[in-house]
Amino acid sequence: MKGVLVLENGRQFRGELIGSSDWSYGEVVFHTGMTGYQEILTDPSYAGQIVAMTYPLIGNYGINEQDFEAERPWLTGFITGEACDSPSHFRSKKTLHEYLAQHGIAGLTGVNTRALVKTIREEGSLKGYVLPETMLAEAERMKFPALPRDLVKTVSAKGIRRFHDSGSLHVVLLDFGAKANIAGSLARLGCQVTIVPAGTAFEQIAALQPDGIMLSNGPGDPADCAEYLPLVKKLAETYPLFGICLGHQLLALAFGAQTGKMGFGHRGSNHPVQDLQTGKVWITSQNHGYSVQEQGLPPALTVTHRHVNDGTIEGVAHRSLPAFSVQFHPEACPGPQDAEYLFDRFLTGMKERKGSQLVSSST
Repeated sequence: MKGVLVLENGRQFRGELIGSSDWSYGEVVFHTGMTGYQEILTDPSYAGQIVAMTYPLIGNYGINEQDFEAERPWLTGFITGEACDSPSHFRSKKTLHEYLAQHGIAGLTGVNTRALVKTIREEGSLKGYVLPETMLAEAERMKFPALPRDLVKTVSAKGIRRFHDSGSLHVVLLDFGAKANIAGSLARLGCQVTIVPAGTAFEQIAALQPDGIMLSNGPGDPADCAEYLPLVKKLAETYPLFGICLGHQLLALAFGAQTGKMGFGHRGSNHPVQDLQTGKVWITSQNHGYSVQEQGLPPALTVTHRHVNDGTIEGVAHRSLPAFSVQFHPEACPGPQDAEYLFDRFLTGMKERKGSQLVSSST
């Protein structure tokens, strides 16, 4: 069935519908990764977005049962130059088309993604509809409303659950839309992991007796998450804390920084970031449309990482508390694992705090 992407600036991009034949609506963004589409489909950070893949052929290795980041896809639409309908991989269980159809996600293939990406780069992220060509006459009357502001509540865990039971260190993962591999990375490093909803009270978290706190990734504008900032600040003042992506932005906001929307964001698996402490450059996986701003950065925070291409703040640390955060994804999935050392830094902070507690309790 013929389909079309209609952008709020009036531009249209035609192709063939895959997945659901119904219409979908969201913020249109692009991702430059060559692989990792299964993780992208199920990353809660993409809630409310239509994702266009810049690599020309997507779906080559199908959909398997191991690489999901959540139990369901969260994006509202998926756009490709060409969608492979005959994948080849020993783990493949279904095609991209079959997976999108199973979950009612509208996809569009055969799109001139180079022209689409150029439009977004020049004008910034735009809202748009993916719809059957038969509905095109109605598109002229369609409005482009603001996207929902409560996306974290939509994707966050609904209750407290233990992800991993064994380990000498206990991490509480505050779920703003966490990818499965964040908890998985902590578990592989030998940590107990408890996942809690974004709005969990400090007293409930303290009752779990954590050694450290992880703030997860998540969707939407960090400025819409003001209700969580007092909790984030109190947790940072009490426990070693590590924030990723949205968690990074919330840590910065909690201590008085500001965030702002980027033109078209960073979404891809090959973004170079410099660690300002060591001078080393890491290739990172990123997915964000907002960033911590230079203006108004509070004295309590120091910048630890910067994007090599555009100088964006990619990491901060508190000057006197064991709290730090990064804008990129050190757990990757998909992407390079150059920055996994940050998990080791987090574990070191927890061990030092635990050791000092043992010393003080014995004196």
